[in-house]
Amino acid sequence: MNEAIGFQDIVKKSFANLEFSSTLSTSDIGIVLFMTFFTGMFIFFIYKKTFQGVLYTQSYNVSLVMVAIVTSLIIMTISSNFVLSLGMVGALSIVRFRTAIKDSMDIVFMFWAISIGIANGAGFFKISVTGSVFIAVILLILTKYKSVSAPYLFIINYHDEAHIDIIDYIKQEVGTYNLKAKTVANDNVELTIEIRIDNDDTSFVNKFSKLQGVKDAVLVSYNGDYVS
Repeated sequence: MNEAIGFQDIVKKSFANLEFSSTLSTSDIGIVLFMTFFTGMFIFFIYKKTFQGVLYTQSYNVSLVMVAIVTSLIIMTISSNFVLSLGMVGALSIVRFRTAIKDSMDIVFMFWAISIGIANGAGFFKISVTGSVFIAVILLILTKYKSVSAPYLFIINYHDEAHIDIIDYIKQEVGTYNLKAKTVANDNVELTIEIRIDNDDTSFVNKFSKLQGVKDAVLVSYNGDYVS
């Protein structure tokens, strides 16, 4: 009489036919790590070259190189040992990254570093190098492109008693505008207005500062997320 075969018996027989010894030599590991470091440093320089955020962070740029190297190590481990790959998947599934990334481009570079780590760890060096060069060219082209009209925030303080129409002056000087905020306190008015300037011509700020009743006029660059 045949005994019923359970799921555990099937799994045991399947694992019994597998060899779990590593097939990677020391030279293979060295080549993978070298290629990952090389492509990681390529990302390092491209990130520094194309950075357009508020404050450049050296530690984040270094972390891109390290993420690529660590990812390649994980991929080599998974590809050479089936048992460890199962444990690695379980261990990584409980990892949570809670560091806030302020610039959306930082996410792109992080995925880029992970991608080359995966490609190099699996031995696809041509994909890693060719893809990195292609991505770098696109980033260099797009970051060099600049809109004709640069966005700015125009902040002006004036006395409400002066009875001047700042909006009319803005229409005459810059045309298109977008009122962001208006603050009134003790007969003083502060307007925050988004404007666009052609050819970086900021001479109109001097005209506003000379208007009767205007206390001060400030113009700052603006990209939608921060001012500088």
